[in-house]
Amino acid sequence: MAQVQGEVDNMEGPPASNNNNNPAARWESPDRGWDREPPAAANTTAASLFECSRIKALADEREAVQKKTFTKWVNSHLARVGCHIGDLYADLRDGFVLTRLLEVLSGEQLPRPTRGRMRIHSLENVDKALQFLKEQRVHLENVGSHDIVDGNHRLTLGLVWTIILRFQIQVIRIETEDNRETRSAKDALLLWCQMKTAGYPEVNIQNFTTSWRDGLAFNALIHRHRPDLVDFSKLTKSNANYNLQRAFRTAEQHLGLARLLDPEDVNMEAPDEKSIITYVVSFYHYFSKMKALAVEGKRIGKVLDQVLEVDKIIERYEELAAELLAWIHRTVGLISNQKFANSLSGVQQQLQAFTAYCTLEKPVKFQEKGNLEVLLFSIQSKLRAHNRRLFVPREGCGIWDIDKVSALVCVYCCEETP
Repeated sequence: MAQVQGEVDNMEGPPASNNNNNPAARWESPDRGWDREPPAAANTTAASLFECSRIKALADEREAVQKKTFTKWVNSHLARVGCHIGDLYADLRDGFVLTRLLEVLSGEQLPRPTRGRMRIHSLENVDKALQFLKEQRVHLENVGSHDIVDGNHRLTLGLVWTIILRFQIQVIRIETEDNRETRSAKDALLLWCQMKTAGYPEVNIQNFTTSWRDGLAFNALIHRHRPDLVDFSKLTKSNANYNLQRAFRTAEQHLGLARLLDPEDVNMEAPDEKSIITYVVSFYHYFSKMKALAVEGKRIGKVLDQVLEVDKIIERYEELAAELLAWIHRTVGLISNQKFANSLSGVQQQLQAFTAYCTLEKPVKFQEKGNLEVLLFSIQSKLRAHNRRLFVPREGCGIWDIDKVSALVCVYCCEETP
């Protein structure tokens, strides 16, 4: 026992620090817990928890924006059939609204929904809508009728986004300068936005998130097609909320586009891509339709111009034909009532008048008759080219009528009929 005690007494420990004589050392002692740095593991855990909470907050924020945007988008289409929803998750559960939405977007008649409020009826109705989407070659990944009936937030938003892709975005086709189509509808929409806003100061669209945050891109799209609605030179990048508010109000009041977004939905740290795409694609369809109407208007205007041109030619034909016929009738009347003079001088005067008629007056009128034939041929050719009914001159003004009356002049003048 004494040996063990000796071994204990002889063990060397760490040198004792004499802090009693050093007050500063006492305050800086590592034994004071509040002055100690937290371990690296504790720092990592705290940072990880903060990052997780931040990611969840951003995800919740995006989901809220998506729900609001998609709800407004659905209502903008349901308004055509007098329907309206208040809650996206709840109002799609029975399948009735979903069926009407797909009918509006596709223009097709879906199977009539089953009446009833039991869960099995809702499942059946939603299943009919999903089956229709599958027939439209829409890929529905991990979405079943029970997910929509149960009001699953994430999958309901995913279903609406899939519908937007199929009926609003997938139809977009933009050809590049080398006449090649872009690889995807999203790329095509982005390219369209870039083409339409090229040259606008401080507008550089590279995505469907942060590139729209200051509101200049929305105003540039409107100004490109309707410069009378936006004074782009007065907009500044620093006044994002004003820019967004002005663009959204202008699009709603003057273009009739549903206001799917609010300034706070875009002017944020991480704007939701799907929500912005949903809104921007409404601009694409509106302005594309406006362009198509303008092209159609030009085509109709061209057709009207051609109709007016033909009408003017017809009017000219009838005027010249009437003048020629009047001359023929007048000439026939003079010749038929002509009496030969009894004196040599009188006969010579009549001979000179007849010679002048044959050499000066008649060739001009004969040329006018040839011009009338060319004019009539031109009229009929233009009418045939536009699948219109051929022109029929009014009675007595046809080429054959003129030929018949002209023959009388030749008979009275003892000439051969031309």
